[in-house]
Amino acid sequence: MATTSKYVCVIGAGPAGLVATRELRKEGHRVVTAEQSQDVGGQWLYDPNVGGEDPLGRSRFLKVHSSVYASLRLATPRETLGLSDFPFVVKEGRDTRRFPGHRELLWYLKDFCEWFGLTEMIRFNTRVEYVGMSDSDKVGGDLKWVVRSRDLKSEKVAEEVFDAVVVATGQYSHPRLPSIKGMEQWKRRQMHSHIYRDPHPFHNQVVVVVGNSVSGRDISMELVNVAKEIHLSAKSIDISEGLSKVISKHHNLYLHPQIESLHGDGRAVFVDGSWVMADTIIYCTGYSYSFPFLDTKGIVTVDDDRVGPLYEHTFPPSLAPSLSFVGIPRKIISLPFFESQAIWIAQLLSGRKTLPSFHDMMQSIEEFYQSRNAAGIPKHHTHNIANFEYCDKYGENVGYPHLEEWRKELFLSGSERARVNLETFRDSWDDYDLLQAALLSPHFTQPLQPRSQYYTL
Repeated sequence: MATTSKYVCVIGAGPAGLVATRELRKEGHRVVTAEQSQDVGGQWLYDPNVGGEDPLGRSRFLKVHSSVYASLRLATPRETLGLSDFPFVVKEGRDTRRFPGHRELLWYLKDFCEWFGLTEMIRFNTRVEYVGMSDSDKVGGDLKWVVRSRDLKSEKVAEEVFDAVVVATGQYSHPRLPSIKGMEQWKRRQMHSHIYRDPHPFHNQVVVVVGNSVSGRDISMELVNVAKEIHLSAKSIDISEGLSKVISKHHNLYLHPQIESLHGDGRAVFVDGSWVMADTIIYCTGYSYSFPFLDTKGIVTVDDDRVGPLYEHTFPPSLAPSLSFVGIPRKIISLPFFESQAIWIAQLLSGRKTLPSFHDMMQSIEEFYQSRNAAGIPKHHTHNIANFEYCDKYGENVGYPHLEEWRKELFLSGSERARVNLETFRDSWDDYDLLQAALLSPHFTQPLQPRSQYYTL
């Protein structure tokens, strides 16, 4: 079958962008990947220098991309994360733990980049400031895109036209903030966990941590040895067994319902009427999708964290396949899903695959929205998947293999241990049989394919 080679711009050299870069190159496309940092990794490129960032992350273009804190360790076992043909193996002299620190995942991404020769396609220190249609009268595959970028070292601005753009800028950089009465007037320290790095600045302070998801729990547990008091504010006080154990163990860690109001004298008043006099509030309230560079004339919007309309969380029907997104879905085993997205995008651009009609894609999107509404799922959770079956079905579009049973079971066993033993689940585990099944599977035993056999010219 005759295929077409396109000139494609990938925005971002984090996990999603690197996978997209490889798959596009494998399919025969010419690829330029724009990365604003000095190295690959995206979210996993730890940046301790957060002093110049708005503490609440309200800038249009953030100075700091990574939200990783110094002590962060993976919350899922490393065996589950590897790409289909590039397992996340233990390497001598590095972090050999099953739930390693963030630097180990960065090294995995660097290894991936080196093995497949991706660096030559990446323009580092390049921030994309504008992406727009070169001719808005055209649609879909006939579109071309103007990409304007800034070299952050020389400040030189360049403009280039591409056949297609793949947005892979990540989803954990732009803070999502709550709306709390008195928040704008509160004079003491407020910050989002986006710029939290270590507990030392909070020595002997009374700290309110808002949100009890992964970062809220991690940060609260880290502060108990440094802060005077930690007051964890959650949407619901019906918490997991693991978090309950942590709170009962530490005399200076308290659980509260949501904050009702903040006051000029430093009080944080909770909805049950209780209050504390706080020195600092840390908002661990998640992140919003943000594409400040993207101008689609209102076709693609972000509404309460719903990016849409997107067919299968990837393709805007009237602009696809020339515009696509990798890495929008949440609550998935990320890297394998990104891989299946990237393969589909690459094959659509080459003409090997085709999308359904505009009408059929829009109908699918509407049916999906209706099903979420009927299930009582809030709009801002539109892209929370939490469904292995969906991931497998998605992969079928390009013949991507279903997630292995051992991968699913290891993921679930890790999640269950975290629910029950929050402080110890990363280092105390009992899924040896599953681990052996993984390590003896073709995923870990097959030889790595050399780059020379991977790319076809």
